[in-house]
Amino acid sequence: KKVFVSGCYDILHAGHLQFFEEARALGDHLTVSFASDEVLARHKQRRSSIPQDHKIALLRALRMVDEVVVGENPDLGLDFRDHFLRIRPQLLVVTTDDKYGHLKKPLCDSIGAEYFVLPKTPPVFEPVTTSGIVRWIRAPHKVPLRVDFAGGWLDVPRLAKPGEFIVNCSISPLVSLQDWPYEKKSGLGGSGAWALLKGDDGVEAEIDLGVGWQDPAIIRETGLCVWRSAHRPILHLKRRGDMLQGKMAVLYIVGDHDTPGVVGRERDYDLIARAGRTAAVAVLNEDLSQLAAAIRM
Repeated sequence: KKVFVSGCYDILHAGHLQFFEEARALGDHLTVSFASDEVLARHKQRRSSIPQDHKIALLRALRMVDEVVVGENPDLGLDFRDHFLRIRPQLLVVTTDDKYGHLKKPLCDSIGAEYFVLPKTPPVFEPVTTSGIVRWIRAPHKVPLRVDFAGGWLDVPRLAKPGEFIVNCSISPLVSLQDWPYEKKSGLGGSGAWALLKGDDGVEAEIDLGVGWQDPAIIRETGLCVWRSAHRPILHLKRRGDMLQGKMAVLYIVGDHDTPGVVGRERDYDLIARAGRTAAVAVLNEDLSQLAAAIRM
């Protein structure tokens, strides 16, 4: 009984292996088709993570795989069509999140094959995705935390005030997943830093928490920055921060800072906006006294 599966399989991981094992158990011959470099570029708008011949060699080396083919058909979702019609398998096995079932079912019907949705089973390993692996590889090893000078809360999308500013800076020492020389939950942008270190989109992670984007924005940008108040980060002005060198210290006051828990409190947002404008001018003029005045507001 021939079984057929298709996908990108751009970076093989344990989830792929579990899928192949379960698909192979439905028959006695498993063909794995993966999208060619050309198809991947056309439909995913990206390059393959590894050369195509390496991918063939890796898949062929798997004990549960009997045949490997490269899908080159230009039709979206059906790059494997020619091989499928040639091999004429009895089963086309897909996962529950298959997006092209409406195209694959008629193809199966044309040769009397069964379109089989493999039920979800408990993962043997923590689930990952190819894009998640790429983000993990690209994630920085160390990042700074941040200090917010003025305009805080105006980075929260629902509280944004067009024309106003948020002023902040990155600080050292840097943090990593293994070394965190600060108190946790101390209001220094730790959740944004953690998201970036884990390879996540820090801005989206913070907004999903119901808070603002300034933490991952300044942590990624570094320096002394002025941002426009908006739904997404817009950098207005950046300095290296020499005016602050040797003039800052962090004093920890006992007690966790829970931004999502306090974001809804009443505040004088007009005063916050005025402080942001004052701080923005201070950064422009590199005036430490004026920046201090904005903080005191």
